[in-house]
Amino acid sequence: MQGARRLFLLQGARWSAALTASSLAAPASSAGTVYPFSLGVASGSPLPDSVILWTRILANPLDASSTPPVALAVRWEVAEDQAFRRIAAKGSATAVPELAHSVHVDVKGLLPERWYWYRFMLGDTVSPVGRTRTAPAPGAMPAMLKLAVASCQHWEFGSYAAHRHIAASAPDLVAFLGDYIYEWGPYHLQHPQRVTRNNESFTLDDYRRRYAQYKSDPDLQAAHRAAPWIVTWDDHEVANDYANGRDELLRKDFAGRRAAAYQAFYEHMPLRLPRPGSFARVSLHQRYDWGRLARIHVLDDRQYRSVQACPRKGRGGSNAMFAHECAALQDPRRSMLGREQEAWLGAGLASSRAQWNILAQQTLMAQSSSFPVIGTGTNRVWTDGWDGYPLARRRLLESVLKSGARNPVVLGGDVHTFYACELRPDFARAVSKANPLVATEFCGTSVTSSSRAQARTLAHVSNNPHMKYGRSDKRGYMLMEVTAKGLATHFMGLDNVFDARSGAGVLASFRVADGRVGVERVG
Repeated sequence: MQGARRLFLLQGARWSAALTASSLAAPASSAGTVYPFSLGVASGSPLPDSVILWTRILANPLDASSTPPVALAVRWEVAEDQAFRRIAAKGSATAVPELAHSVHVDVKGLLPERWYWYRFMLGDTVSPVGRTRTAPAPGAMPAMLKLAVASCQHWEFGSYAAHRHIAASAPDLVAFLGDYIYEWGPYHLQHPQRVTRNNESFTLDDYRRRYAQYKSDPDLQAAHRAAPWIVTWDDHEVANDYANGRDELLRKDFAGRRAAAYQAFYEHMPLRLPRPGSFARVSLHQRYDWGRLARIHVLDDRQYRSVQACPRKGRGGSNAMFAHECAALQDPRRSMLGREQEAWLGAGLASSRAQWNILAQQTLMAQSSSFPVIGTGTNRVWTDGWDGYPLARRRLLESVLKSGARNPVVLGGDVHTFYACELRPDFARAVSKANPLVATEFCGTSVTSSSRAQARTLAHVSNNPHMKYGRSDKRGYMLMEVTAKGLATHFMGLDNVFDARSGAGVLASFRVADGRVGVERVG
């Protein structure tokens, strides 16, 4: 045993020595160098006195064997200045092969509402420098929270120019709302011009390689270096349209695939989570306070949901139908979040003293019928979204109303379309004292993933009067400015998603005033 341990340490020391001899800033592609930070660095889950720092030790993004299967001591530093003259905290973390040599450092003892810079070191090799910040103190009322919101970045469908613009916008915080990876596609390090469906991920090694492919992108790395992130997942981090423990093909071994995908997600995200003993379940839903200005409730609508109602014969996953064709939609036992998470959200809303309560979740919450609604049950339902869980949606919105939480705003993604909507408990009835407007919703388009024609989206808006805006022909992100007096949302669209140097511009802007519910277009 002693001999094995000596060999283990000797192998790690030899690799560190090789790094010491290499260029400190060598790119991963340089011949003859061993540069271990090919996936960049990231930070996330900010609290008033701490933040999570992340990296993964990997020389070749598509070859896990480029890192030796030994534990490696990785040093880290946090500074008050970009030149690292004033060190605020430093230490060492162990990157172990069991977690793909990922590193999660919970840096404590920081000052609230403060920008910091951080870096990692292995041997004499230094990582890129990232910028992060802590949340304001609990009683503070900051002047503004600048929040970038993104989702759905299929490698096959364009460049990550949106992330370059997110980084340039210098947000305080980035919220990523799911589909960080997609589970299929060729393993290459260039965004292709043509889509090829192959190499679906099933094993832990598959998912690790997929994350490494995505995180090799320089624009995505820049967005991670620009600000701390808060993240949640949707379906493609595992498999299309999965629900709880069931996938589309009803595979009996799906639980193992899901656990592998959950582990790879944890390994590649700056998450504030205790190291799970098992990845069969991961408690992803969390809340973050930005002083008294905002409370962000981050939700998980995949892990605990009831399976989709009225699936196709012999299949799991989604279906499309008129509501009256599926009696299961009216089953009050069905849930999108699971009853435990519903209760957690209700408690977080009821205890909130924040000016704004932001629900960061995966998909469009507003009813979205592709046909005109002329009576009860005549709405066309896509069962994977909130329309497939109408009583759970109503329960959630009634919980928001009952809580008395101020200024509720729902954020969504998934449907690859910009929407601005007004939410009420019962979409089949007009707004009234008994059926009031509860929350404003802003749903973002995708970073890259394709969508439907704009003419179809305009038909959706026409069929659903609570939808005030819809735009599906542009890829991009949302940029939000939250102040005590109001919340502004800008829908940012790329000129050309296939061009990594694409410009971006404001497609539409909206304002929600303090104490008001509803969509007010500005500009």
